[in-house]
Amino acid sequence: MEGEREGGDALSEADGSRLHRVLRRAVDVRPEEVRATLLSAMYFFLVLSGWFVLRPMRDAVAASSGATNLSWLFTGTLGVMLVCIPVFSSLVVKFPVRRFIAITYHFFVVNLVAFYVLMRVAAPVEGSVRDIWIGRGFFVWTSVFNLFVTSVFWSFMADYFRSGQAKRLFGFIAVGGSLGSVAGSAVTVALARQIGTASLLLVTAVLLEIAVLVVTRFPARPTSDAGDPGAAEPDRKPIGGSIWAGFTHVAGSPYLAGIAVFQILLTIGSTFLYFEQASLVGSAFADRASRTTALAQIELAAQALTLVTQVFLTGRVIRWIGLAGALAFLPVVTLMGFGMLGAVPVFASLAIFTVLRRAGNFALTNPAMEVLWTVVRREDKYKAKSFVETFLYRSGDLAGAWTYAGMTALGLGFTGIAFASVPVAAVWLVLGVWLGRRQAVLAQQGTRGE
Repeated sequence: MEGEREGGDALSEADGSRLHRVLRRAVDVRPEEVRATLLSAMYFFLVLSGWFVLRPMRDAVAASSGATNLSWLFTGTLGVMLVCIPVFSSLVVKFPVRRFIAITYHFFVVNLVAFYVLMRVAAPVEGSVRDIWIGRGFFVWTSVFNLFVTSVFWSFMADYFRSGQAKRLFGFIAVGGSLGSVAGSAVTVALARQIGTASLLLVTAVLLEIAVLVVTRFPARPTSDAGDPGAAEPDRKPIGGSIWAGFTHVAGSPYLAGIAVFQILLTIGSTFLYFEQASLVGSAFADRASRTTALAQIELAAQALTLVTQVFLTGRVIRWIGLAGALAFLPVVTLMGFGMLGAVPVFASLAIFTVLRRAGNFALTNPAMEVLWTVVRREDKYKAKSFVETFLYRSGDLAGAWTYAGMTALGLGFTGIAFASVPVAAVWLVLGVWLGRRQAVLAQQGTRGE
């Protein structure tokens, strides 16, 4: 790892050499990084395949809820986040990293089994009052679940890898997630009608448990690195600190605050697009199974495009245009996409924009955003990052949801909302360029973003 030696079990020299030769064709990986890189990709595959089994189920609930009910569901999600953030931070304070990761995933597995029982026993009839309320509860829960399981993964990655490694390796590691996204969507398309949506919850539960096993097999973190103060603490020690550090550190750091605003603007744009998708899909498809299948097909197309882009372009693009350019890519796509929706407000435009935006997010923006966290202190990689990517993310959802509902109530309509989103995307673009340049300065200085 850029001059230091990996701890933990080592691959045999012959196996390691063969794997390294194969991987070098796709990514600039060093021999001592091979095992950690492959396990990272496998870990992300398991997490995202589990989430994308559930995502079409959640989106089907959204498509049948309407914009007003969605706004209340987003409000409920934020309320649940208020409870979850300090609970998660308390785990970070008390337990070593791998222990609190396992506890977090075990908790979600228990929840999945509980929802399976509810859907099978309490609400077997689609469209009943119980079914509707369980569906709404499921929407809120999955909106919390997906952010936590992915945020924990990327926190671990930002903690383990350094800035230079992240720029080289995160694009390839993200391929594992893209493969998982395609696999999860494909499973839902193939099995939703055959075994019923409730049974898919158990598939995700199994995938999360396997992810925990992968974390336990991960090589030990380096115990020292003069060039990276955030890597000094060994794995066996709790991170410690305050459960409120996520909030206080973001409030006190221009760099962390900039990341937070970037995340909120990304989320607001996604929420606007999500509401338009819910409206169009809800009117185009009559029942939950057909909505779930159609949404899974759109997701499958987005993730397939993501995979192709990650394999052939992500690493090269970040090297060619730099981190600032990579962070500017999605705002440019969003600016142009909403402009297209305003000019040509039809479902085909929405579908194309959705696929391109999601592919750009997973293939380029998400790996680039994760690089931003490699130059902050270790505590912030878990607490501040979790605060930004869960509570503030859902705050952006809430702001976007109620803003959308307000504009709809004022009669602004599809086209007006699309055009109103264009200047927001322009602000987002400027911020992305600033963050990319600031990260480069902090990485060069070896500072912590304070």
